[in-house]
Amino acid sequence: MWPYCGNWLLSRTGGRTSVARVFTLTRDDGYLISTDPDRLDLDLVHTWLSTDAYWALGRDRETVARAFAGSLGFGVFRPVDGRQVAVARVVTDRATFAWLCDVYVDRAERGRGLGIWLSGAVRDHLAALGVRRIVLATNDAHGVYAKVGFAPVRTDRLMELDHREPPVSPLTGKDQQADPPLTVEA
Repeated sequence: MWPYCGNWLLSRTGGRTSVARVFTLTRDDGYLISTDPDRLDLDLVHTWLSTDAYWALGRDRETVARAFAGSLGFGVFRPVDGRQVAVARVVTDRATFAWLCDVYVDRAERGRGLGIWLSGAVRDHLAALGVRRIVLATNDAHGVYAKVGFAPVRTDRLMELDHREPPVSPLTGKDQQADPPLTVEA
């Protein structure tokens, strides 16, 4: 028997579990979430991220495309015309761990609960895959993520290696002063 969850299928072949490529979920008011990479409007996503998302200001189009090509992308589409109105990207091994990032809702669509719905759908989809740990970083949307179960982490357990130039604060997305170079005296 093949377990069925939402609009995706788990199939077991040769002892391995594979997941159908596309997940979809439709809300009662007709908004649709899809992981179909062909539906994502990466030009629009690039515009959102590079001009209006504090963590990705100035990100070039090629970087956005490469990031989504190596990740699991979720798009939210409006019921009337099918236009994309939100996005989320998940970096994951689809087995144990996921990083939720690049969550953005079009300014004209905010206030409809799309961010909460999208975050919850991502959480549920990953849980169905067996992923038990999802992390994210936010400067201003703690309340959105708390509504779907996210909680602050113990920061003394996290470490980072940041090669961005100039260094960028993980809290504000703004340039920060670089520490002076380390010197070793003989």
